[in-house]
Amino acid sequence: MSAVRMLPLAVAALFAVAGAHAQQEWPQRPVRIVVPFAAGSSPDILARIVNDKLSARIGQPLIVDNKPGAGGNTGTDQVSKASPDGYTFLLSVNAPLVYNTILYKNLPYDPFKDLVPVSLAATTPNVCVVSNSMNVDSVKGWLAAMKQNPGKYNFASTGNGSISHLGVELIKLKTQSFAVHIPYASSGQAVTAIIQGDVQYACLPPVTVMPQAKAGRLKALAVTSAERSALLPDLPTLRESGLPDIQAVPWFAYMAPKGTSPEIVQRMSREIAAVLKDPETQKRLHTAYFDGVGSTPEALGKFMGEELRRWKPVIERAGIKADN
Repeated sequence: MSAVRMLPLAVAALFAVAGAHAQQEWPQRPVRIVVPFAAGSSPDILARIVNDKLSARIGQPLIVDNKPGAGGNTGTDQVSKASPDGYTFLLSVNAPLVYNTILYKNLPYDPFKDLVPVSLAATTPNVCVVSNSMNVDSVKGWLAAMKQNPGKYNFASTGNGSISHLGVELIKLKTQSFAVHIPYASSGQAVTAIIQGDVQYACLPPVTVMPQAKAGRLKALAVTSAERSALLPDLPTLRESGLPDIQAVPWFAYMAPKGTSPEIVQRMSREIAAVLKDPETQKRLHTAYFDGVGSTPEALGKFMGEELRRWKPVIERAGIKADN
């Protein structure tokens, strides 16, 4: 074939390569962020705070898609089976990403195999709150009331196996007290149940409980973090209140379906970290009691493994099951 005849073919091939490259550019359309909890929940609030800046950085709208159900398993499972094309991500929490692998016998997905880490986004200390009807003003009084009245009180959580559930189960184990667990679909519903007197206490995210505590509708007693929170400096830790070895902190992480391009995962991770370092975003996060993190995918994967090793013996020792 002559050089003259080969030239059009070479040009055509060049345009084909250029077209394929253009198709591979990401993102070219809106990106879906699945939150496996109801609107108004902590991960939902976090997603909406981050989305404003993150959308501008990637150049496409980010759509929050709330898929609550089964303690976060429903939405998490959907993402694990979604197309790994870079247009579906998950913003989830402790239980669906780690604890439920221990709590459920037949979990429909494996977060360590069916999802890939993107970024550890944020943490927040849970706040232990009690109903005004309990007539207690301190952790000491709260624990005394529970021990003196076994079975009289109910406690709320954001679902079986959630950190709000496991944290209280750990408290019960350490204090040899008993109370009935009542799971709710969201922290907002759990707080409403405390105010109405359907349950008497809970350890829940501050973004939902602190406005009610400040309004006098319930009492905030302590935080579940290892150290006092700079966002809640007036609240003691459970350790300060006489309960050692209690640390139960909610964390929030972005994940993607297995098979998602490593380049897209790394890009998303970098953009999330940049947004979390933005002063305006930090101010909004702190207003909602979030501490922004922004990790690499590798760091998140390592963290999830550490969480599994830390909580597995606690869950097994306490005999906690998904239907407790």
